[in-house]
Amino acid sequence: MSETRTDQTGIPLIDAEEDFAPTPAVAAARRSLIAHPAFLLLGIVLASLNMRAALAGVSPLMGEIGDHFHLGAATSSLVTTIPLAFMGLGSIVAPRLARRWGTEAALCGALVLLAGGILLRVAPPVAALFVGCALVGTAIALLNVLMPGLVKRDFPDRAAGMTALYSTTLILGATGSAASAVPLENALGGWQGSLASWSLLALIATAVWVPQAVAARRGTPHGAAAAVSKHAAGDGPKLSRSPLAWQVTLLMGTQSLIAYVCIAWMPTVFTDHGMSKGEAGMVYAFYTLVQMAGSFVVPMLAGRMRDQRVLAVAVVAVMTAGVTGLLIAPVAGAWVWATLMGVAQGGMLGLALTLMVLRTRDAHTAARLSGMAQTGGYLLASVGPFAIGAVHQVTGDWTLPIALLLVACAALVFLGLGAGRDRKI
Repeated sequence: MSETRTDQTGIPLIDAEEDFAPTPAVAAARRSLIAHPAFLLLGIVLASLNMRAALAGVSPLMGEIGDHFHLGAATSSLVTTIPLAFMGLGSIVAPRLARRWGTEAALCGALVLLAGGILLRVAPPVAALFVGCALVGTAIALLNVLMPGLVKRDFPDRAAGMTALYSTTLILGATGSAASAVPLENALGGWQGSLASWSLLALIATAVWVPQAVAARRGTPHGAAAAVSKHAAGDGPKLSRSPLAWQVTLLMGTQSLIAYVCIAWMPTVFTDHGMSKGEAGMVYAFYTLVQMAGSFVVPMLAGRMRDQRVLAVAVVAVMTAGVTGLLIAPVAGAWVWATLMGVAQGGMLGLALTLMVLRTRDAHTAARLSGMAQTGGYLLASVGPFAIGAVHQVTGDWTLPIALLLVACAALVFLGLGAGRDRKI
């Protein structure tokens, strides 16, 4: 039996690493193309910038999109809900695509799909908007699954640092998209130009990955998979029968639900209470930016603890304080609430990802739990924006919708107390 590899912190390398392992021929082909890792680093950074930008740039423009197509609040929320649903469904097929075509080719295809989905969203028929959203969600799901395996495959001795690089770049892409959405709308003559402009970033990233995909395919025997997983799909404990696995999955889903409700509606909450659209976009961008603090600090703390229950409750308490402030005085304390919610949101995401490793005994089980949590989590999260939009449409204000986020925070406390225990699946 081969020994499980670990990163510099001793955490097992996961995310179905076996599915991403290159054959010797692929490795040789890639080395002949890329003499210096800077080219690969550039590809990783550009791909990471695309992993949330196409979603984050929608939120500040939600009102204009709804007005253009004469959509109600609940229907408008589908612009965020549909990508989330397909982010969950797309996570299922990503490892299969990597095995069949190779990681580089699958990642390159995901970027092409992303560019196409972004452009389709601004086509005249309203149906094109929703189909484009589905393509964007599918493409992001592929990037979500492929990127960690790629980092751990090509940088096995620097996996922790490279993971920090790509996760930080991901948040920077979301922040830049949110902050520039309204200025781009003004500069390009409408929300269509603002949204469509992000296809250029996806195409630039594609141009960097095409040579790597071609080189990798040339090193692979025709019609053969790049690698074959060493584990059968059914090996290991039955996750669907594990309460701990479900606690981790629901923790991932509930924190994602809150995050994507904020992506869909936070700027609208501010503007409906009298804030200018430009300032609302900047507050939302700041909320996205400060997530980096939580996503860096909380996993570091979690990795040094055997039991993460106190940490989970503390992070949820910070989030609850921010949501309560948003409910009581949304505009007066907007920057404070954005800071509290942003730091806590980044922390909860980091904690959920860390628990997928800490609660499992081996890399294979950790990879399976990661797949279960991301698939189930994003499907659960997809309900949030639509449900909150529907409640707002019925009630006519934001009091009850924001109060429902406090209910989600209460659920996170119980899920954190369960998933944070020193137990293994």
